[in-house]
Amino acid sequence: MKTLKLAVLAILFITFSCKDKKKEDTTNAKAKTIAENVEKPKKEVNNGYQVGDIVKDFSLKNVDGEMISMGNFKDAKGFILTFTCNTCPYSVAYEDRLIELDKKYASKGYPVIAINPNSPEARPDDSYEKMQVRAKEKGFTFPYMLDEGQKVYPQFGATRTPHMYVIAKTPKGHQVKYIGAIDDNYKDAEAVSKRYVEDAVNALLEGKEVEVKTTKAIGCSIKV
Repeated sequence: MKTLKLAVLAILFITFSCKDKKKEDTTNAKAKTIAENVEKPKKEVNNGYQVGDIVKDFSLKNVDGEMISMGNFKDAKGFILTFTCNTCPYSVAYEDRLIELDKKYASKGYPVIAINPNSPEARPDDSYEKMQVRAKEKGFTFPYMLDEGQKVYPQFGATRTPHMYVIAKTPKGHQVKYIGAIDDNYKDAEAVSKRYVEDAVNALLEGKEVEVKTTKAIGCSIKV
């Protein structure tokens, strides 16, 4: 009788152990499935031009109605090219600094040229007509062009407004020398400690290598 009781207890122990094991395996399997299906943060990748690449010229409509390309600037040594817009707070914060960059470097051979990459359908306040108004209000001293059909910004790999490219004229063509932010403080121009674009242009004017070639562009995503 005692032996029978022990046998029954053993069977019950094995039965419950198997159930617990099965439940644990099922729980683990579900957890693994959930973990595998959680979307991982996507790393922003620049699929366009990299530093050292030769840039293909473009022809875009300026706010004055003229078609502008880099080839129009016969005496330029290079360009401070920015993808910017009317509506992004970051772009607005940098407008005065873009004007200052153009005033400082256009006469030295590195004019600012600005391109609005946003779709007017997605952002009505970034329409060509609104760009004309904004350029007049701010007194832009540089071309401000609409990337109609959004064909140019993908070639550059721009993802933000503003997104800066310092380009130098070389025997090979228009070569990218710097990509990224204007400086390290969009909030306060007086508190800037690193002037990436200025440093890049100064180095090129002195015939030196650009030390900081890329930084992270800080701004709004381009609207498509």
